[in-house]
Amino acid sequence: MTLRPKMAKRALLSLIGTAAGAEIADDDAGARTLIERAYARLRGDIVEGRLAPGEKLRVEHLKDRYGVGAGTLREAITRLVSDALVIAEGQRGFRVAPITVEDLQDLTQLRLHLEIDALRRSVRRGDEAWRAALRDAYECLSAFEQPIHPQHRRRWERLNTRFHEALIAAHPSAWTQRVLRQLARHGERYRRYAMTVPGSGRDVHAEHTQIYEAAMAGEELRAALALEAHIRATPDLLVRAHLSGIEWDRPAAPAPGLAARPGSGR
Repeated sequence: MTLRPKMAKRALLSLIGTAAGAEIADDDAGARTLIERAYARLRGDIVEGRLAPGEKLRVEHLKDRYGVGAGTLREAITRLVSDALVIAEGQRGFRVAPITVEDLQDLTQLRLHLEIDALRRSVRRGDEAWRAALRDAYECLSAFEQPIHPQHRRRWERLNTRFHEALIAAHPSAWTQRVLRQLARHGERYRRYAMTVPGSGRDVHAEHTQIYEAAMAGEELRAALALEAHIRATPDLLVRAHLSGIEWDRPAAPAPGLAARPGSGR
């Protein structure tokens, strides 16, 4: 079959358009990957304190540090603004969100309100599949927190998040789970600082075990009380340190004995 000139031209343009569209789609995918990588690295540096609370984020300097263009870096920073880990200052650029006792207390109260209710509902609704997933999350977490070694903290954070999400997984509210996930990201910054405070005397594994055993037994009130005490432990520790004059927002190094008695936990 022979195509007429106009039909051939349309077919050729169509093929060119399809190829161009595929190339653009590939470029978009590549750009998204670069943004995701820059976002992950920036977020990690904020949580770990390599970008200090209140520090100004200068795009012209950071783009070389992260090996991306200015546009990609700004997009990654904008995502962190949405996460409330970065503050936009109008025409003056961006700063890392500060950490304060007041912010920690506010964060804690909201988390208590949402997570305790979610846990109780989850315990009521939990079936065998929920219990199996919770058991697996607890066992994986236990392997990394007896004790928590500083070099394993990032892995522990991921397993800790998985455990807490497994606790409330039978609660059907996607919004509750989404908000708690964001609160957990902020809590991670404070947990990092809590790990530097000496003499906390906490046994985070024992706290997790109390919550786990009560949840598995279907005892929602006991599980809720254990979870409340667990969530309050980190802010109580940091508030006491603050009142004692310990500048935990500028830690120099992990405290002695950290590996044996970690002052952390969700």
